[in-house]
Amino acid sequence: MHAVTPHALVPGLAPDAVSERFARAAWTAIAEPGDRFAGLVVQLIGATPALSALIKKIDGAGLRQIVVDSGGDELAADDLSADNLQSAIDRWAPRVKSPDVVVALSQAARYETTLLVPGDPQWPGGFDDLGPHAPIAVWVRGNLSTLATLQSSIALVGARAATGYGEHVTMEASAGLVDRGYTIVSGAAYGIDGMAHRAALASSGQTIAFLAGGVDRFYPSGHDALLTRIVEKGAVISELPCGSSPTKWRFLQRNRLIAASSLATIVLEAGWRSGSLNTAGHASALGRPLGAVPGPVTSAASAGCHRLIREYDATCVTNTDQMAELAPLGDGTALWPGDPDPAGSASSPTSDMVRVIDALSTRAPRASHDIAARAGLSVAAVRAVLGALELEGTVAERERGWLRKNAT
Repeated sequence: MHAVTPHALVPGLAPDAVSERFARAAWTAIAEPGDRFAGLVVQLIGATPALSALIKKIDGAGLRQIVVDSGGDELAADDLSADNLQSAIDRWAPRVKSPDVVVALSQAARYETTLLVPGDPQWPGGFDDLGPHAPIAVWVRGNLSTLATLQSSIALVGARAATGYGEHVTMEASAGLVDRGYTIVSGAAYGIDGMAHRAALASSGQTIAFLAGGVDRFYPSGHDALLTRIVEKGAVISELPCGSSPTKWRFLQRNRLIAASSLATIVLEAGWRSGSLNTAGHASALGRPLGAVPGPVTSAASAGCHRLIREYDATCVTNTDQMAELAPLGDGTALWPGDPDPAGSASSPTSDMVRVIDALSTRAPRASHDIAARAGLSVAAVRAVLGALELEGTVAERERGWLRKNAT
């Protein structure tokens, strides 16, 4: 472990602090982003005791007793029933592999990645508004000093399939906000996100990218050069350890960090069902100002923005000055009616289905326990989901495991 501590765990800390950081690093590999029960348990009894209980294979009742004995918040303790905790343990258990944590830390050291935990000076304060859905720790590549500028940041998000209109508006918005002293936050995806980052860099501004996978594996691969520049000038952040692959579920969870870390969120171009509307939902749930740029009424690429303005009280913004008015420099978690919850789950397909489908291959059959480890679910939950997906014709069972069928 000595070879991996300098960057990943920070030297010079007391043994207890090192133990806590290691445990939080392990939890980023064990629990999926936004796992409410993992967040509550770690918050109430600490990351090290929580990890120790998991390694000792303590059951739900035993873990609940530890929580109660710790004198944790009564309401939170009541919410952590033995059944709820047992279900959580069942989905965490397939990932309790110490070699995985060591490999992640080794990769972190190789890529000069820093692990940040709550209480660190650079920890983004906006994360705390996520409550039990807040990240247990985050991994950062780049300049840690850039994170201080999140206090004057605006998130610019939008569709991957951006039009020329959307990219033009984004370029002007990003450059204009940088000129006014804002840091640009986005998700490094193709389309609007990528243009927001590029324009910020071109204007010699600060920009921060949140990823849905490990910071050692830039995604999308076509933005490798862009993300390398962001590391040099700004910062790239993920709550997943090095080596983790992005999935649809993790993209939805990543969006809550974009919304929570920024003073305001602006959707520049989005279709009716664009994933950027999920980010907008998180911003609204957190009480952050939300803006949307209108487009031609005939453009399907702007239908999502028009929906935000019409149905969800997003502020219509048409220029940089209006965007800056949403979060002047110097100066909660209710759901949107009819929209997904803050964890990004949807009614169809269910969040468990999304995670299981993400964990399947179309070519290599995978066993239930392998799928459970990849999806962050219990084996029992995976088997139940696989049964439902098989009835739908989405998956098929073979002699050596389960396959995802190609979409027709």
